[in-house]
This record gives sequence, C-alpha cells and structure tokens, in this order.
Amino acid sequence: MNPVLEPLFRTVRATHPKADLRVIERAYDVAAYHHRDQKRKSGDPYITHPLAVATILAELGTDDETLCAALLHDTVEDTAYSLDELRGDFGETIASLVDGVTKLDKVKFGDAAQAETVRKMVVAMARDIRVLIIKLADRLHNMRTMRYLPEHKRHQKSRETLEIFAPLAHRLGMNTIKWELEDLAFAMLYPKRYDEIARMVSERAPRRDLFLQEVIEKVSGDLREAKIRAVVKGRPKHYYSVYQKMIARDVAFDDIYDLVGIRVLVDTVRDCYAALGTIHARWNPVPGRFKDYIAMPKFNMYQSLHTTVIGPEGKPVELQIRTHAMHHRAEYGVAAHWKYKEEVGGSGPPGKVKPGSDMAWLRQLLDWQKETSDPGEFLDSLRFDLSVSEVYVFTPKGQVIALPEGATPVDFAYAVHTEVGHRCIGARVNGRLVPLESRLGNGDTVEIFTSKSPDAGPSRDWLKFVKSGRARNKIRQWFSKERRETAIEAGKEAIGRAMRKQGLPLQRLMSGEALLALARDLRYPDVSALYAAVGEGHTAAQAVVQKLVASIGGVDSAEEDIAETALPTRLRGRPRGGGAGVVVAGDADVWVRLSKCCTPVPGDEIVGFVTRGHGVSVHRGDCTNVQQLKSQPDRLVEVSWSPSDDSVFLVAIQVEALDRPRLLSDVTRTLSDQHVNILSASVTTSRDRVAISKFTFEMGDPKHLGHVLKAVRSIQGVFDVYRVSGAGS
Repeated sequence: MNPVLEPLFRTVRATHPKADLRVIERAYDVAAYHHRDQKRKSGDPYITHPLAVATILAELGTDDETLCAALLHDTVEDTAYSLDELRGDFGETIASLVDGVTKLDKVKFGDAAQAETVRKMVVAMARDIRVLIIKLADRLHNMRTMRYLPEHKRHQKSRETLEIFAPLAHRLGMNTIKWELEDLAFAMLYPKRYDEIARMVSERAPRRDLFLQEVIEKVSGDLREAKIRAVVKGRPKHYYSVYQKMIARDVAFDDIYDLVGIRVLVDTVRDCYAALGTIHARWNPVPGRFKDYIAMPKFNMYQSLHTTVIGPEGKPVELQIRTHAMHHRAEYGVAAHWKYKEEVGGSGPPGKVKPGSDMAWLRQLLDWQKETSDPGEFLDSLRFDLSVSEVYVFTPKGQVIALPEGATPVDFAYAVHTEVGHRCIGARVNGRLVPLESRLGNGDTVEIFTSKSPDAGPSRDWLKFVKSGRARNKIRQWFSKERRETAIEAGKEAIGRAMRKQGLPLQRLMSGEALLALARDLRYPDVSALYAAVGEGHTAAQAVVQKLVASIGGVDSAEEDIAETALPTRLRGRPRGGGAGVVVAGDADVWVRLSKCCTPVPGDEIVGFVTRGHGVSVHRGDCTNVQQLKSQPDRLVEVSWSPSDDSVFLVAIQVEALDRPRLLSDVTRTLSDQHVNILSASVTTSRDRVAISKFTFEMGDPKHLGHVLKAVRSIQGVFDVYRVSGAGS
C-alpha cells in the first residue's frame, strides 16, 4: 500500500469499515499520475489538494464512491484525462459525481448570465447530493490554504464562502463544515475584528471554564441519580457565531459570551425528554426559550431539544439534549446518512439519500427549477435561509427578492433600488394592478410603476404599512433630508440678508476657511450644519455674522476690497506663532497658524499658505485642500518645523471597536491617563456592531502619540486605532 494513503485509510476504516480500499487507492494513483507536473500556489504538489479533500470527506463518514470522486474531482477540468476515460476506468456513478463537481466549478457565483451552467448545477445537485458534499470539502481545504492567494482573490473567495457555501453547509445540516468555513472567511475578511473577539474569548476563558465545570458536574450528577446514561459537555464557541449574535441580538460581547452552552447526549429519544425533566427539576426554565426539534425537526434534518434555564449565580445556561445519532447528524448532516441508516422519523434503506426524501428545501429548489425561466435565481435562493418569516418574490426579469412576511409592493420597490422606492406610484402583481398596501405572497411577480416628475417622493402614509427596515429608514431619511435642505437654504438666505444690511462683502465672508472655522467653534461638523441651525431657528443669523466679522479682525478688515485679498500680505505686530512650532522661510516675524483641516504635527511634510487676516496657514503636504491652494502659487510659502517647549499641536485619531456599553468612557479615560487634552469626540455605530469614534486633542510632544495609540489599542473591544488627516474627516 502507498504510505501516503495510510492516514486516509486509517480514517476510512474508523468511519466506514466496509469501504473498498483498493478502488480508492486506484483513484489516487490515477489522480497522482495526471496531476504529476502541477503545483499549487503554495508550491506543494497538486495531488495534496484532492487527498486533503478526500480526508475531510472520510472524517464525515462518506462512502467509497464519494472518496474516489473527491480524489479525481479536478482531473477532468485540469488535466488531459477525459470524462469518457474516467467513466471507463471507474464506472458511471463516480464519473457523474466528478462531472457534477466540474460543472459546479465553472459557475460564477452571483452571475446569472451562465444560465445553462446554473441549471446543470441544480440538476446535478438533485440527482446526487454527494456532488455538493464534495464541493463543500473542496472549498473548506481551499479556505484553509487561502493565504497563498493574492488579497483581492482571498476577499472574493471569503465573501463567496460566507454568502453561499456556509449557508449551503447549514442547509445540508453539516455544522462542522459550516462553522469552520465561517470562522476562516471571517478571519480573512475582518482580521482585526476576528483577533479582537479571539482575544476577548481567551481573556474570559478561565473564569468561564470554572462556571462551566460546575454546571456540567451538577447536570451529570442529577442524570446519574435518575439512572439516565448521558455524556455532558460544554459547547464550543465559534468566533463568527459570537459576532453574528452581537449583531442579530444587538447586545454586547459579555452578554453573549457569559451565556454558557451545554450539550447532553443520551441513548434514546425517551431519555431526551427524561433528561429535560431532570434539568427543569433543578433549575427554572426561561419562558419562551424551549424548542422541541425532535418532534418537529428543522428543514436540514436537525433534531434536538433546546432549553435555557437560570443556572448557578442566576446566570442563564443554554442546553441542547439529543441522542448520539442525532448529534452525528447535527455535526455531519446529509453526509451522516452513509454512516447511519436511520432517517428522520424511522429507519430507511442504507446508501444514497433520495433527492427530496426528507429535505424540504431541496424539493423547493427542484420546484423552482421547473417553474422559473431564469435559473440564476437558484444562486440567490442559497443566500437566504428558508424560514417562514420571509417571502420570496420575483422581479419581471426573474430575479429573486427576499422580503419580510407581510411585505408590500413599496417594500419591494425599496429592495430593488432607493430611487425606485421614492418614485413608486403604483404596482402590478402577477399581471394585475393592486393597491400599494397589499401584501405579497411567495412566488409573486411584482412590477413597479414610477413617476417621471422631478418632485416625486414617498408618502408619509407608507410608514403605516411597510414591513422592511430598509423601506422604513429610506422613507424617514427622505423626509428628514428634504426638511434639512429647506433649512439650509433658509439659513444661508438669512445670513446673506444680515450681511447685506451691514453692507459687508458677501462673497468674501461666506467662502473660505473663516465660515468653516466658525462652524467648528460653534460645535457644528460643517458649514451646512451651521446654515441648518440658523434655518431651524437654533441660532440667530445676526449672531453668526457678528462672530464671523470678529473672527477676521473686525468690520474694517471685512470691508476691505475683495480684489486686495488675492495679494500676499505680511502681517507684523501680531503674536508670533512660536506656539505653533513653525517658522516661515526668510521671515521669522510672521504669525503662523496650524490648519484644523489636516492637523499637522512635527515630522509631517508641510506647506504654508498666506491668508488674509490669519497670517500663514500651515497644511500637511497630503492635505485634501493643498491641491486647491496650489492654484494660487504666489500665496504659497516655504515653512519648516521649529517646535519649542510651549508648542501645542492638534491631533485627530480614529478608534474602531466592537461596540459595548461604557466603550466611550473607557477610551476617554485612557486618553486622559495619557495626559492629553480632549477637545472634541464623536461616535457612530454601524449595523454590524462596529463603533467608530473620532477624537481631537492637544499634545505637547507628538512623539508621545505612539504611546497614546498603544494604550487605546489595549482597551477591550478596540481592534484598530490610527491618526486621521483632520478633526472633521
């Protein structure tokens, strides 16, 4: 026997004792011969990939035909070995499996243009589900060795894995594959978030393990007393599922991670219910958290009892109770059918799963395959779990759109495109005109009529019946934006009127840095926000004009001729600007000001710009405004750093973290501990539970910045912190 095959054969003997090892060895020899001159991106011989895929499948307990097809799955596509030769050497079954995998490899996911290939994919899947199992094992090994690919390829494959292959593994009930695919793709797409969750998990592991051990001992003792044979163990936490729960339940890491998970494995279904009663006798169950998936299995054959109880110290404990056979099926899903003969609800013949026998979603795919003219919909269907809380409707071109149950044509319009939603004036469902508030059903074809009018917009009444969060948010945004634009115009007009009353030069005052600086001083993020505040009556236009005039040196300065402002001017008799730590080449007697738009600090490349009334404004070389300033080269001057002991610099940093309570106070306290004076802070939280905070603070020694960033990075939940180009960026 070939020694290379010994680890594979050891696994096969353990999981599938009746497998024909000779045919597996022959498949390996043929594959090794045809791949002999090929190398992987890692530099390893190509045959290592099919061998690894076969080993993954052997661990799942698949049959010898599947293992042969796994070893040969790339030969027809990548070598001179033809499908007819393979059919002659290994028979029809193995040839059709390899052909199915080859067709799957050609599919461009998310691209419905290759309609015929996608159709073949569904047919191949329905004919023999083992094609998909091989494909999942193939993707799993590729994800394990993804580091050798260029970055854009890694991101594309990882996104594909999260959107298509992990949900597919879930549908097939293959949870071990699903969890590993998700964690590998998560680490590849969001390495910093992944590392931060891993760090937080490892920090809490010791305390959590002690609590877990206490719960396991109590449950085991109770079951022994009740004469129930059981294996009780902790459930592993997968990083991606922790992160998904943070987003889905909108809670902090601690609230999820402190939820201890226990798995109880027993011999019979009767023991499952007996164990449940024993556990509920010790601890009170949480109302509404009991699920009986034994009596009503999930669509992917999953069976288990789920309950949550209030355990020791008042902490919630999640328990899953199932038989050993159910556990094997939960881990390996449809692949477990080759090891266990029993199927859901009784025993069935050993061997291959008949398509649609106990998997409702597979039957649904077959129905779609027959009914629809666009096979590209199949790919969209993979992206969503088949659940009662969603309806699937079609666009006139056959694209699938998933909407919440009870959704209306307006929800559909916003799902297609925001502008289609805003301009929606009517709808046709299955060829018939319907009211916009009518409910859509599964399989409806929806056509939206839009208005050509430039003033078209949504109706406030729509908020009473739309079901999707997207539609609701877009409608609200439209009305708040419309109000804001009106307020901005009104504010701009009011400030203009106040200036004209005093005979001030409008063009000079309402453009340039002065207005932006004033907006910042009044704690508004930009000039538009200042206009809106005036328009909405929060600030008086006259007060804004007075502050604006004062900021540029009084009425006399403001009334100077506009043409004169284009001439470079040297200012004398003003404070020197030694505090800025910058000197102007050829003239040390000029007032210097560090620009707030890019907050330069010593070490940055800088350029100087002569302003009117503000001396020389100093910008970073890479500041976005420098390009505009270069259009007036006669006002650019050479500047250089010369910091003194009393120099103070503005620094802006951005902190990215997994959102949690008290995050802002922890960051603020850490910055204060580093002896920096915080001038402004802002926090926004995205839908995927990432909090982005921006801080502007004063520092005496910019070399100290590295220590500040390091201190902030060590805060729990923070996965990235860096300096940004400005306080407002």
